[in-house]
Amino acid sequence: MLKRNLPPVHPGEILREEFIKERNLTITEVALGLGITRTSLSAVCNERVGISSELAVKLSEAFGNTPQFWVNLQKNYELWNAEQKVNRSGITHFTIV
Repeated sequence: MLKRNLPPVHPGEILREEFIKERNLTITEVALGLGITRTSLSAVCNERVGISSELAVKLSEAFGNTPQFWVNLQKNYELWNAEQKVNRSGITHFTIV
C-alpha cells in the first residue's frame, strides 16, 4: 500500500459525486435501478457503510465498469483506516531463522 498522509476518499463519495450527480440521477432512481432500498444506497453515499461485493457487482453492471473497481476502492479505504488504528509496537515478529 502507498504510504501517504491523506486518507483515500470513501467509495460512497465517489459513487455520489462521479456516478450519480454527474449523470443528474437521484438516489431513489439509482436504488430502484439496482434493486436495493433507497435507505441502503443512501447509507453508502453518505459514507455510513461500505460497498459490499454484491453491491459492487450491481454497480459495475449499472455503470459499465468492473466489480473490482468498486471492491478496490472499498479495500483501499478500509486498509488505510486500519493502518491508522493498529498499534504495531506490541506485535511479535515471527521470522524464519
